[in-house]
Amino acid sequence: MEDIYSELDAVETVISGEAEITLTDDDYDALDLGFGNFSSEDDAKQMLPSFLSKKYPTWGKESLASVTFKLYNPKRDEKSLAVYEVDAADYTAQGGNVARFGNFSSYNDIVAFLNTKYPSAENRLLVSLTYKYYNGASVVELNNGFINNSGTWEMSTGITDDEYTSMGESRAQFSFEDEALAKIPVFLKDRFKYESKVAGDIEGIMYKLYVTDTQDVDGDGRTDDRTVYSFVAFFIYDGVNWTKYNNVIDQTIKFGHDGTNWVPDNTIKYTLTAADYALVGNDRYGNFDVRSGRDEETVEARVAKINTILLNNFPNDAEGQKYLVSYNIYNGANGVWTMAVIKTGGEYVLQ
Repeated sequence: MEDIYSELDAVETVISGEAEITLTDDDYDALDLGFGNFSSEDDAKQMLPSFLSKKYPTWGKESLASVTFKLYNPKRDEKSLAVYEVDAADYTAQGGNVARFGNFSSYNDIVAFLNTKYPSAENRLLVSLTYKYYNGASVVELNNGFINNSGTWEMSTGITDDEYTSMGESRAQFSFEDEALAKIPVFLKDRFKYESKVAGDIEGIMYKLYVTDTQDVDGDGRTDDRTVYSFVAFFIYDGVNWTKYNNVIDQTIKFGHDGTNWVPDNTIKYTLTAADYALVGNDRYGNFDVRSGRDEETVEARVAKINTILLNNFPNDAEGQKYLVSYNIYNGANGVWTMAVIKTGGEYVLQ
């Protein structure tokens, strides 16, 4: 009996669990992150496994944890250093359809012009650009901001004269920065109401502000001029409202336990439903019959049916998506088995 008890004690019981957590201020302190965020996703992937091991010390293989954390993702507000209105000669010089119609009709047209106009643009140069644009129905005049971000031009949406009027401004400008930052989030709810914005979307908005030139930006030797400058500020959408972006976003990474350590993992746990069994012709009993000689005896047969189900239910899954599928079986008695699969070459195969 002592030998039997020793053998039983030597059997390791693996406990698996699943959790969705959002890091708290105390968690960041425990991770020695005084700013309350991670500087990069790579940092999070390196630091969170040990954090999860301490938080769930008894969990083992097949455990999953979805961790939401704050990620530093800076976007600098900018002040315009160049203001330009595209004229007829510019359109003509660009050639092609731009010259033929005297307007831009794609983002590539605009980028081509900016690269020609500012061939040696300094990093973070903001250009307040006024230009004619064909939107597929008519030619309109637009004023948008374009920031040179390490050689790539990024557009920030401008505000039209009519939109300034709708915000209660008598001129196409704001008088104070606080006023602009208070009104623009309200304005954006209407501006993007017909566009498919989702929580986490960030928009750069260029607005005009009547300010005192305290740094002699225009080079006239005076530092008390009152003039209009264009500024770009960034705003983030939470699914309902827009707010001023503070350079931190929420990011989520999934981790899975491989039996030894927590590793970044996109595994989704999924349990087959009655509709799933019906899809592959197993709706009579709602299980897979794995007895000898039966249809689902082999692993290959079960993989084929689970593959059909997952491709039907989740047609847009990316390559590399993993599932841990729970399914009912009958082997003389009812039971539940699991199968780990990964999407490879457009189909799901055993991991």
